[in-house]
Amino acid sequence: MKITYVGHSTILIETAKGNLIIDPFISGNQKTPLTIDDLPKIDAILLTHGHGDHIEDTQPIAERDGALVVAIAELATYFGWKGLNVHGMSIGGSHEFSFGTVKMTQAFHGSSITDSARRQIIYAGMPAGLLLTIEGKTIYHAGDTALFSDMKLIGEQNSPDLALLPIGDNFTMGPDDALQAAKWLKAKTVVPIHYNTFPVIVQDAGKFADQLDGHGYVLSPGQTLNL
Repeated sequence: MKITYVGHSTILIETAKGNLIIDPFISGNQKTPLTIDDLPKIDAILLTHGHGDHIEDTQPIAERDGALVVAIAELATYFGWKGLNVHGMSIGGSHEFSFGTVKMTQAFHGSSITDSARRQIIYAGMPAGLLLTIEGKTIYHAGDTALFSDMKLIGEQNSPDLALLPIGDNFTMGPDDALQAAKWLKAKTVVPIHYNTFPVIVQDAGKFADQLDGHGYVLSPGQTLNL
């Protein structure tokens, strides 16, 4: 299984049974060297919440490839109304897909879609994290979240092989809280996400990774690791 950090919170996962992308934010991200055209055919798009820097390229990718959009029920309904193939879920629920199992976990954040023209905020359901079981490996993408103590339970119950944790601060937990999250999760590998895309979330990812006793791994946008 190949994991590519596209940038921000966007993760490309290439497996023997299909290609997934989490929170596609590419067109509006000046920090990534990749474009949508650089992506392989995507079979499923997994969304943690409705903010623009996590869903921006959902529709063009789904329309290009016929990808299934997996999201919290309200957000799935929103994209279903746009003609996309969707699968709605809720916090605590899991579902087995052709590529593996997805379970939605809690996350402490917001979730909405902003209609600037109408100056309207559209409710997009609860924010979520994602627990993926694929090819015998467990991947935890925390989504946008604050630190919460049930991360310890997530670690105890799932023993993640890879944890993708936001470190940007301001909108999510910062490096100190992410370090605590990593200790509770006890993941074999921890990769920081959701940082440096905007001035307000600039962080030293190398410093963060160095404090994880060999478990931290920094991926620059476009870089890949094999899991």
